[in-house]
Amino acid sequence: MLKDSLPEIKTPLPGPKADVILKRRLNAIPNAIKSAYPCVIQKGEGAMFEDVDGNRFLDWVGGVGVLNIGYSRPELIEAVKDQSEKYFHAMMNIVTHEGYIDLAEKMNEIVPLKAQEKKTMFSNSGAEAIENAVKIAKSYSGRPNIIVFSGAFHGRTLLAASMTAKKSYAAGIGPFPDGIYRAEFPYLYRGPKGYDEGSAINYYLERLNKVFEEASPAEYVAAIVVEPVQGEGGFIPAPLEWVKALRNICDEHEILLIADEVQTGFARSGKLFVSDYWKEAGCPPDILVSAKSIAGGLPLSAVTASKEIFDGVRNGIIGGTFGGNALACASALKTIEIIEKEDLCSRALAIAAICRNEFDHWVEEFEEVGDVRGIGCMMGIEFVTEKESKAPNGKLVSAIVDYCVHHGLIVESAGSGSNVIRFLCPLVVTDEQLTCGLQILKSAIEACR
Repeated sequence: MLKDSLPEIKTPLPGPKADVILKRRLNAIPNAIKSAYPCVIQKGEGAMFEDVDGNRFLDWVGGVGVLNIGYSRPELIEAVKDQSEKYFHAMMNIVTHEGYIDLAEKMNEIVPLKAQEKKTMFSNSGAEAIENAVKIAKSYSGRPNIIVFSGAFHGRTLLAASMTAKKSYAAGIGPFPDGIYRAEFPYLYRGPKGYDEGSAINYYLERLNKVFEEASPAEYVAAIVVEPVQGEGGFIPAPLEWVKALRNICDEHEILLIADEVQTGFARSGKLFVSDYWKEAGCPPDILVSAKSIAGGLPLSAVTASKEIFDGVRNGIIGGTFGGNALACASALKTIEIIEKEDLCSRALAIAAICRNEFDHWVEEFEEVGDVRGIGCMMGIEFVTEKESKAPNGKLVSAIVDYCVHHGLIVESAGSGSNVIRFLCPLVVTDEQLTCGLQILKSAIEACR
């Protein structure tokens, strides 16, 4: 079966059939929607996919964190098929459908927040959910401003792109919304020289307080929005002690803390959400945004907040035609059931232990491997020209990505210098596939350095 197979490249890439389709792609869709991978998927199972020429690839990107439970789960297919035979769509502003309520109740049960009584709304994408979370915070608090961070990625819609740090995602699309202020994220690997972790965290907290002094007084800030592990920013985890201090700052100034768990959610971290770790440490968020792996590949996202916050939102502020689509809700309910039944949180930690052991050896073995970091199964390997200067080595990473795809492994870069290899492999990967992927990636480093 495909899901139990190993990478196998049968033709030069792109293969003849893929080449024809990729040429059609050039003529049919915008060039600005880029892809660096010379393959066209035909079918996928587990952590593997096969292209139209019969080449088989191990996917360590998983739709950028969408496929935590893998490709083509039979249970998901059956759940969506069953729902499709009843109805495809019912807009919740017009006709109530029970699947939306079932899923909202489940999210209210599993999402870790500061409040006990919760409510959940659904939209279609991570960016849409982020925009809704910001609207909810502003409507509830009556305050106009938000704080985001260096390295942040929150989406490509206008507000989300304005919140996103890397401006290549927003070049030429202004004017932008105002009331968005940026603090410095605690990127400890590139923190102030000579600082230990505690001193570095204090430095970053001082930088946040400077935003209150020099950009927006705290009493005008509705929310602080943070990724528990920065995705596009380079797979940088927020240090727990910094999160504790951030929670205290929010409580002191009555600011809402929003966790953007679009990429980190649904077992990726070794818990259903990184905010589960936060809650155990006494610093859970007020609002949690999730998407990507929530529905196993169907478009869906969620905003979960306290009953008090949602009940403080004015009518008409939130909602939408396709939010909480019936097919997507059915898929999400089954996805969460699979994650819980198969204990994919534990599986994520087991995968992480295998990979981390290997990655840490590479830090010692290769001068170009500068840092390995992450939480659970969301890990990044940062490549540098050499360890002393820590100069980003995006050229090496580009070569590694290309080498890997031509040997049957799909990996992707991240980071402001495009010098981080991200690990987002489906959590259903087999041990044999994992070992094979690690061998390909190490060979890529050896060949390209």
